[in-house]
Amino acid sequence: MAFTLLVNGVQYGVDAEPETPLLWVLRDSIGLTGTKYGCGIGQCGACTVLIDGLAVRSCFLQASRAIGKKITTIEGLSTDGSHPVQLAWKEFDVPQCGYCQSGQILAAVALLEKQPKPTDADIDAQMTNACRCGTYHRIRQAIHRAAALRA
Repeated sequence: MAFTLLVNGVQYGVDAEPETPLLWVLRDSIGLTGTKYGCGIGQCGACTVLIDGLAVRSCFLQASRAIGKKITTIEGLSTDGSHPVQLAWKEFDVPQCGYCQSGQILAAVALLEKQPKPTDADIDAQMTNACRCGTYHRIRQAIHRAAALRA
């Protein structure tokens, strides 16, 4: 079945089954490979994208459910890495292996849109993406820094 998705401000014609996970449409049909596959059951968050500004696990969302919505992947956050969250991530050397970082960054963007000045408790409660390297303390620091950069 053919349908259209708005990803990073660009309309893409996609020929896929409507129940295909959005993750695979983004990676295989559109070629945006910054969104990562982690667990496949919506638990780890490596596949997080923004849909109408909300953090969504794309491995668990049928692509047809994103029709008519604004999808943002890590590639669409900024063309040059100048988004405040990306700058803060670099400043605090958040990534170790880096695998989960695109999902972490997009989850942080959604958090800051909802709560521009989150507390540590807010961050701990809402940043539910898994990091196997355990850089949670740096993620927390970077989110606070991004909040200050956005102000």
